[in-house]
Amino acid sequence: MRKADLLASFVVFLVALPLCVGVAIASGVPAELGLVTGIVGGLVAGVMPGSCLQVSGPAAGLTVLVYEAVQSYGVQALGVLVLGAGLVQLALGALRLGRWFRAVSVAVVQGMLAGIGLVLIAGQVYAMGDAAAPASGVGKVAGLVSLVGDADPVALVIGGATVVVLLLWPRWRRGARLVPAPLLAVGLASVVTGVFDLSVRRVEVRGLLDAVRPPGLEDFGRLTEVGVIGTVLAFALIASAESLFSAAAVDRLHRGRRTDYDRELIAQGAGNAVCGVLGALPMTAVIVRSAANVQAGARTKVSRVLHGVWLLVFTAVLPGVLGVIPVAALAGLLVHAGCKLVPVRELGPLWREHRGELVVLVVTAVAIVVGNLFEGVLVGLALAVAKTAWDISHVHVETEDRGDAGMVVRVVGHATFLRLPKLLDALEALPHDRDVRLELGGLRHLDHACAAALEGWAAGRDHERVATISSTS
Repeated sequence: MRKADLLASFVVFLVALPLCVGVAIASGVPAELGLVTGIVGGLVAGVMPGSCLQVSGPAAGLTVLVYEAVQSYGVQALGVLVLGAGLVQLALGALRLGRWFRAVSVAVVQGMLAGIGLVLIAGQVYAMGDAAAPASGVGKVAGLVSLVGDADPVALVIGGATVVVLLLWPRWRRGARLVPAPLLAVGLASVVTGVFDLSVRRVEVRGLLDAVRPPGLEDFGRLTEVGVIGTVLAFALIASAESLFSAAAVDRLHRGRRTDYDRELIAQGAGNAVCGVLGALPMTAVIVRSAANVQAGARTKVSRVLHGVWLLVFTAVLPGVLGVIPVAALAGLLVHAGCKLVPVRELGPLWREHRGELVVLVVTAVAIVVGNLFEGVLVGLALAVAKTAWDISHVHVETEDRGDAGMVVRVVGHATFLRLPKLLDALEALPHDRDVRLELGGLRHLDHACAAALEGWAAGRDHERVATISSTS
């Protein structure tokens, strides 16, 4: 075992501990289930091939979807949902489909993360004030106006101070290397709350064995429900996309072996299958923990495995420590994480250079806030496909006047139904007292709608001026 891997494992453990607890609380499940997922991420996914330095565990990116699932089907059904998602991931990896996740539009991914971030921020601001949050995304946003009057001012101060520490502490690089900002922020909030005995809501501790809820036979029967199947697929696809995009980002941080996407997908599927058996949260590869692992000097997968060991030891030996953590501090931690999911810096360049991509991003994010995560991603994918189809459907009509020999009209590009009005307008504007020869050799694609329209246009010309459709290719 290398010393660098041992030290890196402690750093990742300290970063992961508050995040595991915070994600669990925000997902509406016992805090211990977040730690169980972190342990499985280290001990199961950590030992498998794929990405050697990437760290897995519960992620803020799935918080919104998990919360919706828990509210709809109950905590008891979470195990079978996560198990089903893990099996889907295993199948995708076995079929070598991991690489295809790289074909997803970046704008859709950024819009998905932005939508998740906005809903996460809106929901956790209520938790920062120990106030109840409305159920819908729109309700959360609209209710922010009246939150000040309903919130506990002490809890708001604790949550706000947590965010301030998260923003300022990383600026002192030496200090941030010794103590990760999430641990310092939550630790300070816990100490202040305990010393002054502040009357704010704290994490409820049940014990690891009491929190674990393996799915029963009746839970597997719910896999016949359409909504449950949709949730399983959403878990699998979104967790896979987040993990593989994180892998691509981690690969840029080091010079070691590159990620095998299919094997990484199998590793994530195996981890989620185990999480499902234990009734825990779904796991993904998490860029915050992975970056901390690389920056701490990790060289092999030993560091991520050991971080799971430290989580297990902490959960078994010191579970009572969780009971001193104020929920407002964890909410502040997730508000900060949600802000980082919104790609604010990307908006300016996209507006100047790729406005169509910006539209896809914004529409995806808004659809997630207004509806839900699964519907928002489907809307984004559909819009991205439509935009791509529109972009490649460039068709040009070129005319050449040959005097007494008539006119030659060449149609060049991709003739699809999306550009049919433009094509017909150009053809119908041609003079009716001239012979026209229509050449289609410059077309790379001609769909059925355009072919039928061109034939109809030719048949409708003056009988004395017959249009000849020809191909030069």
